[in-house]
Amino acid sequence: MKERRQNAIKQFIETKEIETQDELLEELTKAGFSTTQATISRDIREMKLTKVAVGNGRQKYTLIQNTDTDVMKKYQQVLSAGILNMDYAENLIVVRTVSGMAMAVAAALDNMNLPGLMGCIAGDDTIFCAVRSRTLCKEIIAGIKKVASDDLEV
Repeated sequence: MKERRQNAIKQFIETKEIETQDELLEELTKAGFSTTQATISRDIREMKLTKVAVGNGRQKYTLIQNTDTDVMKKYQQVLSAGILNMDYAENLIVVRTVSGMAMAVAAALDNMNLPGLMGCIAGDDTIFCAVRSRTLCKEIIAGIKKVASDDLEV
């Protein structure tokens, strides 16, 4: 069932501009799948889906490509389109994002393997990033900003 559902998700995001988990849930329901928001969220993480800008302030889910250059470009797009600001307290980095982009940004951050970044928890527009030590927070924020900048060379 999981494989069939994930194949359906892949087909939907390749043929339609699916912007939200609710839209994905609606498409799956139309296709005869009975699922929950939590299951869709897990599928998105497992399938390594991310959001990319499609214009007019909209985003859509897409599969991250396999090559390192393609992956870094996708991460760059997600980070530059999604992050509004970052700050830290002790060993936590708080990232504010455009509404609805936190999960995509958190997935990108988790998959970038930044040294010292242990993991992220995302809501709708806020991410908490656990950092191994307080002293690494500034370094990690600088690294994220570098990847998000438009002049990134990969």
